[in-house]
Amino acid sequence: MKVALIVAMDIERGIGKDNDLMWHLPEDMKFFKETTLGQVVVMGRKNYDSIPTKYRPLPKRENVILTRNKNYNAEKGCVAFNSIKECMDAYKAETERTVFIIGGGEIYKIALDEGYVDEMYITHVNDNYRPDTFFPDFDLAQWNVKTIKTYEKDEENEASFAVLKYTRK
Repeated sequence: MKVALIVAMDIERGIGKDNDLMWHLPEDMKFFKETTLGQVVVMGRKNYDSIPTKYRPLPKRENVILTRNKNYNAEKGCVAFNSIKECMDAYKAETERTVFIIGGGEIYKIALDEGYVDEMYITHVNDNYRPDTFFPDFDLAQWNVKTIKTYEKDEENEASFAVLKYTRK
């Protein structure tokens, strides 16, 4: 099983505000979609709820929702687990697809702290959005870093950004 994490963060490591995205970056959304299509996407319940109804469950991906609520009824096209460990145990034999952790902040922190993450795709957005949710600190010395793409601000993308791939050493 390969576990990856995918996130976009601003210059303060901010990943969200009021349980919503803070920026309009269609090129980064396109990268997210292309990278996660056909894969397993794991997210917290609040993160799932923040996805506009017309886009959920995320199409052509296996949607996994993590919730502490033992009585949670996952909607059609989704699977629910009560812990990240339970989720990872369920996918440990997965060899065809990557299991992507897609948020939110608490889920990212647990996945990193528990050592599940093999690689990270982090979009570094070159602006400050006064976030209320942040990506957790991690030890950069444990990762090899490669730039995948850079994008300059334009009419459609309100900020420049760079997508970096971090692979565990």
